[in-house]
Formats: sequence, C-alpha cells, structure tokens
Amino acid sequence: MGVHETDLVVLGGGSGGYATALRAAELGSSVVLVEKDRLGGTCLHRGCVPTKALLHAGEVADHTRDAASVGIQATWDGVDMPALTAYREGIVAKKYKGLQGLVAARGITVVHGEGTLETGPAVRVGDEVYRGKDVVIATGSSTRTLPGVELGGRVLGSEQALALDEIPARVTVLGGGVIGVEFASMWRSLGADVAIVEALPSLLPADDVVIGKQMERAFRRRGIRTTLGTPVSSVTPHADRVVVRLEDETEIESDVLLVAIGRAPVTAGLGLEEAGVVLDRGFVVVDEDLRTAADHVWAVGDIVPGPQLAHRGFQQGIQVAERIAGRRPPRVPDHQIPRVTYSSPEAASVGLTEAAARELHGDAVASFEYNLAGNAKSEILGTSGVVKVVRRTDGPVLGVHMVGDRVGELITEGQLVVGWEAHPEDVAPFLHAHPTQSEALGEAFLALAGSPLHTL
Repeated sequence: MGVHETDLVVLGGGSGGYATALRAAELGSSVVLVEKDRLGGTCLHRGCVPTKALLHAGEVADHTRDAASVGIQATWDGVDMPALTAYREGIVAKKYKGLQGLVAARGITVVHGEGTLETGPAVRVGDEVYRGKDVVIATGSSTRTLPGVELGGRVLGSEQALALDEIPARVTVLGGGVIGVEFASMWRSLGADVAIVEALPSLLPADDVVIGKQMERAFRRRGIRTTLGTPVSSVTPHADRVVVRLEDETEIESDVLLVAIGRAPVTAGLGLEEAGVVLDRGFVVVDEDLRTAADHVWAVGDIVPGPQLAHRGFQQGIQVAERIAGRRPPRVPDHQIPRVTYSSPEAASVGLTEAAARELHGDAVASFEYNLAGNAKSEILGTSGVVKVVRRTDGPVLGVHMVGDRVGELITEGQLVVGWEAHPEDVAPFLHAHPTQSEALGEAFLALAGSPLHTL
C-alpha cells in the first residue's frame, strides 16, 4: 500500500469535480482527481451533451418536414440511426479530448478507480491512499426509479435510452420534469408516438405555472399526449411491450418506457458517514460554504440538496476551490441559478416563480406576460410562447420565466437582472437589437416599468 500526499483530493470527475480540480490547480494547489469512469461524468458522456445533440437532430428533422412552409423544397426520409449515433458520439469525443488535455495541462493527477473516503482526510483507491489537506466529494447522481419498477429490457433510464440503436415507434415517458420533457420532445421530433405520465398536475412542475401551461399546449399541438395528476399504480414489462397502469385504471401500452422521475445522489458505499460526513436521505449535509461535518471535507454538485444542474455543480466547484485557497467568492443562491429545458419549445427560468414570490411578499407582487406572437423574430422562427417577468411592487425583478424556441439563450440577461436586484425601471432604457427575441424580454421590462410600447 502506498500513501500519497497532496494539497487537494477530488472524488468524482464530473462537472463539479473537474471544475474544482481545474480552479484549485490554477490557484497553485497540487491536485489528485479520482474518477471510476471517464472525466466529464454523466453530463458529458450520458447526459447534458449527448441529449442536446439528439435534440438538435430532432430540431433539424422538424425543420426538414416544415421546410415547404418557408419555400424550401426538402424531403423527410427518416432517421439514419448509425449516422445519428456517430454524430452524437463525435460531439462527446471532441469535448472529452479537450477536457483531458485541459486537465493534463494544469498538472492534475488523474487516478482511475473507485474511491472511498477515509478520515485524515483521504481517499482510498484499492491499496493506494491519497491524503490531502482537503477533500472534495463530487460523485454526482444516478437515475431514480419507483418502488417495484426495475430498469432493464424495455424499461429504460435516460442512460439506457441514449444507447438505443433505433427510434422506438411508441414511447411512454414516466415523469414530466426536465428529463422527461426533453426526451419526449426529441423522440417526437424523430418520429415516435409519445405519451407523458406525470403524477403532479403540470408539466415542469418546479417552474412557474405559465411554463407548464404553455408547454402542455405546445406538446398537444405536436401530438404528444400528456396525462397529468394521475400517479402510476404498476408497470408490467412484456417481451414485446410495456404496459403502464394508472391509479384511475387507465392502461398505456408502448414499445419502451422511460423512467424520468429524477436522480438520486451517489453517496452509498463511499465511506462518507464512517468518515464523519452527515447524510440526509442520501444527500450530503453542508453549510453555506459547502463544508461537510467532517473536517476539511467539502461537497459539490448533485449530492448537495438543491437543483441538480451541471452548471450549479460547476459553479460550486469553483467556489469551493477558491474558499480552500482563502478567498471569499460571493455565494449565488440556488434560485438565482438559471434553469433551461431544451425541448421544442424551450423553457428557461431564473429567480422566483410568481407563487413563491407571493409566499414571501404577499400582494406586493406584480407580473407581466408578453406573448411571443408580438415578436418579429419569433414569428420568423415560427415559434410561439411567452415571456413572464415577476417583480416586487415598486421593487426589483424577482423572476424571469420564458417559453419558446431558443429562449434558453436569453436567460443570462434574466440572471443578471435578478441577481443584481435591478428594478424594471433600471433596465427598461437599455436597447435590444431588432429583430431579436430579446426584444420580448425588453417589452416585459417596459410594461412593468409603466411604459409599454408594443402592448396595450
């Protein structure tokens, strides 16, 4: 057995882990990064990046079918699955190679293997022990499923769904959150018949109610069926189909079932509690600076309670590295982290929903919704949707919520406005280029500032 001393050991090489390692190395620390699979984690290899590649392919398919509406002659001949897979894998491979090069250039030592936490603090990998002045746990998350519903065969998690070698003819998606909505949108674009089952009364239930309503309407137009507010009572896989039975005794039959009810933290079997880390329902308990109960042990990413977003883990990793180095970076509250669902149409949010704002401020809340039907660029793109801005009466903007193709590209402006606690009157004078979809956000700010231009 060997014992290796270093400044920092990072357990997990996903978004949070590699961001921690890169920033710590930039600040002069020696870093060991332990990863049992591949650098980049789920996000790069089996999550964010490959799913967005498939969603883009779906967008191309939709544009091809609709090309005649803008005077372009094109023919939809179906999906070349080997070519689609090669495209997706090529994107991932390029990003992976770039990340490997970046980590190597920073002088970070990568240890491949399964690590467990030990007091010290240290991480054990087989017979080798890597002892650091600090350890950061960044082990990510895995697909969550319902009791009695096992993944396998025709019952898929998101990672198994990405590995399919054909587009299924009929799909049932269990869960109307971000993952379920994105896969439903992608499969529908690529030719599948799709049904979504969500136990809560709205799609994207964590978002403002306007987003769920707009998404349901858009999916209905696209032929995606949604069953809301009805939990599942059983899932029965057969050799040639899957049958989902709902509590109202409705049965939905399809070729495959995607289980997309969320992700569970990967914390079991890592020696965390034995080393003094406190867990709550599998999540790591941390303070506001992301310290755990164990001395000099930190945690970032999906294992920390809150939104399970790659960019949140990335941000937390940077902040922990800076805190370890003695800096005091500002904390970004979870509600100020932008959230995007990359479906067709997209949904993007930052800040408080109107309901959450009213819980805090009562009736001292105002909101405005601008319909994208009045926006020239949205009309050119052929998208519909809405931009909603929530403010405290005579106070700052509290939330920005949008639905429509490409609105995810607008959410950074919303984050700046919410994060800086700007009043609509502060930002209304700033111009948005014409014609752009960003004008819709500008119109909402103008309206809440009491000077609407293109609305009555």
